[in-house]
Amino acid sequence: MAIKYKVLPRKNPQDLLAPEKFYASAIADGDVDLDRLAELISYQCTVTETDCYAVLLALEHNIIGELGQGRIVKLGRLGNFQVGISSEGKDTAAEVSSTAIRKSRILFRPGKRLRSMLSEVSFKKAG
Repeated sequence: MAIKYKVLPRKNPQDLLAPEKFYASAIADGDVDLDRLAELISYQCTVTETDCYAVLLALEHNIIGELGQGRIVKLGRLGNFQVGISSEGKDTAAEVSSTAIRKSRILFRPGKRLRSMLSEVSFKKAG
């Protein structure tokens, strides 16, 4: 496994007058959609591609529903999904209400096997 990267210049957001520094940035090498995942999974087990696709769509639907109820979705060895929020700081607890919430996002905490994949991957500079 090799992840491609390119080199990008970036300014220091805390010191815009400082000279740019160069950083490695991972670049995607294509993508895989639900159709392709269903096809790949169907080759690895006795379930048809259509059935795999239906299960993946149901998984997506149920993850969205459970996250919308404020639950942590635990997908076993794959990892966990949870909703996270960012809010404005207020001087007192009484001042904090839902109007202070500025952003929500989906948090993903990968499982052990996904995390260990990162230690096994190599990197290749893109031409």
